[in-house]
Amino acid sequence: MKHVSILVPHEAVLGTIADPRYLFTTVNDFLTAAGQPALFNVQMVGLSREVKLNGGIFSVHADQLTTEVKKTDLIIIPALGSDLKVSLELNKDFIPWIIEQHKKGAEVASLCIGAFLLASTGLLNGKECSSHWKTANEFRAMFPDVTLVDGRVITEEKGLYSSGGACSYWNLLLYIIEKYTSREIAIMAAKLFALEIDRKSQSPFIMFNGQKKHEDEPIKRAQEFIETNLTEHLSVDDLAVKFAIGRRHFDRRFKKATNNTPAEYIQRVRIEAAKKMLEISKKNVNEVMYEVGYNDTKSFRTVFKKITGLSPIDYRNKYNNEAVVA
Repeated sequence: MKHVSILVPHEAVLGTIADPRYLFTTVNDFLTAAGQPALFNVQMVGLSREVKLNGGIFSVHADQLTTEVKKTDLIIIPALGSDLKVSLELNKDFIPWIIEQHKKGAEVASLCIGAFLLASTGLLNGKECSSHWKTANEFRAMFPDVTLVDGRVITEEKGLYSSGGACSYWNLLLYIIEKYTSREIAIMAAKLFALEIDRKSQSPFIMFNGQKKHEDEPIKRAQEFIETNLTEHLSVDDLAVKFAIGRRHFDRRFKKATNNTPAEYIQRVRIEAAKKMLEISKKNVNEVMYEVGYNDTKSFRTVFKKITGLSPIDYRNKYNNEAVVA
């Protein structure tokens, strides 16, 4: 049997503890109903026997303590609470155990912002990782040696798995189920839980908020200028001159401060504005395109799809209930 250890961290998101347990035990039911032996020995593993969550409203009881688990095959790290520095401090004693188990051959999967605890082990250094788009800037600041992949729902590298934001963790769990069992079983689980199998991108859900938690004031002013002058012709050369910084130096400082080149930042700001218009207005795609500073339809559609994973029309049809035909 595969031993699955679902961690019970302090300040965890309850659903990301309960849902993996429910899914793996349900797959066991599928297998036994088909006359096959159950595959997963699922246990809740904690630093203490009982962990209170949501201000004490819920309690989760661990089956075993980390000190009692000598070897496991798969570790599931649930999503943590919103105050990540506090959450990581409260759960730091999981770190040496995760490292030790990974050395013994265990695979490790983080769900949503459980990626912060996985990254704290150092196991992701030099590797790629997925997490919730909302905490991307904070993740990059805390873990500069990890490559956070924007938009991707599932990332796997050398036995380390991570998922995108919020309910994307279901897609990662299905992916692991398929890997450990079969495509047929994964499809059965997807149907039972009414999940869209094989969803690979969280790009349509990402809301771009420019990284401004830095101390480079001229760059911050350049960001604000871009955001308030969407319809203007904005060239990087002109921006560098306006803020009295040499072009190449401006590029380097902008990238360092925001994780985007100036050209990328202009695109992201314009596409974010376009998304909001497509969500709430009845304007057609061309009208929206002009309002966010694009004059070329092909260019606008190409950039929009690159960033969101959808065409402007598909995006509007999906997220605007009052959409009109473009």
